[in-house]
Amino acid sequence: MDVLEKMKKELFRRRYSPRTISTYLDCVRVFLRQNHKDARAYSKADIKDFLDRLATRGVSGSTINVHLQALKFMMEYALNKRVWVDIHYSKTDRKRMPEVLTKQEVMALFDAIKNPKHLLMVKMMYAAGLRVSELLNLTVRDLELAQGYGWVRKGKGNKDRPFIIAQGLQEDLSKCVAGKTLDAYLFIGNRGKLSVRTVQAIIYDAARKAGVKKNVHPHTLRHSFATHLIADGYAVNSVQSLLGHTSPDTTMVYVHMKPVAMIKVESPYDTLNPKV
Repeated sequence: MDVLEKMKKELFRRRYSPRTISTYLDCVRVFLRQNHKDARAYSKADIKDFLDRLATRGVSGSTINVHLQALKFMMEYALNKRVWVDIHYSKTDRKRMPEVLTKQEVMALFDAIKNPKHLLMVKMMYAAGLRVSELLNLTVRDLELAQGYGWVRKGKGNKDRPFIIAQGLQEDLSKCVAGKTLDAYLFIGNRGKLSVRTVQAIIYDAARKAGVKKNVHPHTLRHSFATHLIADGYAVNSVQSLLGHTSPDTTMVYVHMKPVAMIKVESPYDTLNPKV
């Protein structure tokens, strides 16, 4: 039995994203390399032993969870076995707060980029909170410039969602789409569609030239977009919709990123009235 091939077909049939398919298959490959018996003989004990070995190697809780989900899929849909009821998820690690740029640092980043196309790409990621993959997949058809919004097609979770188009970028975007067909990518290079690595290099170089000491990468612009919206007084549910988050809990992290001056809580120390 070719477990990987059967899994792959089922993952495609269920319309999992290419990234998830690749991740699940990689996880199962690792498991199969360590378990050489007939796949039909795999049991809950084999899975638990494998996850325990990952844990003893210091693998993070989130990584163990991904392996668990991949192996659960293998057992249920490739081997038709349901033995998972009492296997609990590994506790995920407490996430670090995302790195966020100040508005001044965002402006400095923009000022450091001299290539007009590169500058428009970086501005778009910040102005709309786009993931780098979402930016690179944008086509002319996805923009509704007259209405001031666009569409992310098949974003994370294979869902469509709208994004706002900043008024200050509408003129540049109009020039960008001029003469292009509706199915043409918005941003391309000399060899066709740009890669994520190219955008990462553009942002890293701009941060270095701007003297920004933080660890800046494409997702930093998305974090900054969300944090600045919250700081400007927009509701969490509005920001959640623009980011494409399924749960408001995911968006709530940006509430905690607000500058202290924006949090209207007075320290009890300041309410003391000590006698001089």
